[in-house]
Amino acid sequence: MIRALRTADIDRVSEIWLRNNAEVHDYIPARYWQDALEPVKGMLAQGEVYVYEGPEGRIEGFIGLEEEHIEGIFVERAARSGGIGRQLMDHAKGLRSRLSLNVYQRNVRAVRFYEREGFQIQCEHMDETVGQAEHIMVWERDEPSSL
Repeated sequence: MIRALRTADIDRVSEIWLRNNAEVHDYIPARYWQDALEPVKGMLAQGEVYVYEGPEGRIEGFIGLEEEHIEGIFVERAARSGGIGRQLMDHAKGLRSRLSLNVYQRNVRAVRFYEREGFQIQCEHMDETVGQAEHIMVWERDEPSSL
């Protein structure tokens, strides 16, 4: 089930955020993610965040939006490749007609996921904070043509 983030969810969601970033972005020092944890908790509390709650009531993933931009999508390692990321993405696509995101080029698995979801690389830039190149990717809903 996908639902809006509740205040009580912030610790669980931030735990997923920290663990996923440290694991997936192992080319960035883990200290970077640890130092960002408290500010991220504040952003989660203020942001538009949707969680995927599994059948046993445990949060297994989440997606954060800021207007048309996906700030992040994260799924617990044990729950990956089970369709949770796609469900979260479908939820976001149902809310917006256009979405953008940034993804590190070295995160090949994520880039492939976004491409399967219809995102296209628009440009590249350097995230100077961590010294990593990023793709900026965009998805737009196909509007039916009017005849």
